[in-house]
Amino acid sequence: MRVNPLFAQIALTCCLLGPCGITSVWAGPRVLPQIDPAQPSEKAVQDVQNAQRDDASLRQWLTQNGFVHQVSTRASDLVVNALSFLGVKYRYGGDSARSGFDCSGFVRYVYQETLGTVLPHNAAEQAHEGEKIPESQLKPGDLVFFNTLRRAFSHVGIYIGDGQFIHSPRPGQTVRVENLDSPYWAKRFDGARRIMTSP
Repeated sequence: MRVNPLFAQIALTCCLLGPCGITSVWAGPRVLPQIDPAQPSEKAVQDVQNAQRDDASLRQWLTQNGFVHQVSTRASDLVVNALSFLGVKYRYGGDSARSGFDCSGFVRYVYQETLGTVLPHNAAEQAHEGEKIPESQLKPGDLVFFNTLRRAFSHVGIYIGDGQFIHSPRPGQTVRVENLDSPYWAKRFDGARRIMTSP
C-alpha cells in the first residue's frame, strides 16, 4: 500500500510546522490504482496518470519549499518515494508495502525501487555499506542508525532533511517521520552512512 502523494505533502507540512500528529490528519494508506495489462480501462489509465502527476506535484512542492533544495535528483526521488509509504504498517521481517516493513526492509525497498541499489535486509549490515559521514554533514537520502536494542546499529531510517528522518519504527506502528533531535533518538544515534552517489 502506498500513500496518496498529496497526503505526503500535507504530512510533510505538519512535520515542518511542529510536533503535530500525522496520524490525526490521515485515515490510512491508499492503494495506488492497478491496471490490468490485458484490458486497461480509460478510468484505470487516468487514475495512474493522476497518481503520477501527484508525485510530480509533491516533488515540485518539496523543492519550492526548500526541503530538498540543492540535492541531487536521485536524493529528491528517494525522499519523495520514501514519503509515499507514510502509514504503511510495521511487520517484523517485512519488505513490501503490501505486507508491511521492518526498519531495514523499508530502507532496502525504497533504495531498490528508487535507485536500483540492493542493500542487505539487516540494519547492522546496512551500516557497513557506503561512506561514514558525521551528523553535521547529513543530506537527504543518507541512512541514519540507532541503538534501540542495546546493540549498535539495531535500527535504521532515511534522512529526509531539516533534521528529520523517515522509518518503520516497531510493531504496532507505521512508517512515519521523526526528529533526530528528539530526546529518544538523539540519545540513541549511532551514526550515518551515504550509500548513493550524487550525479
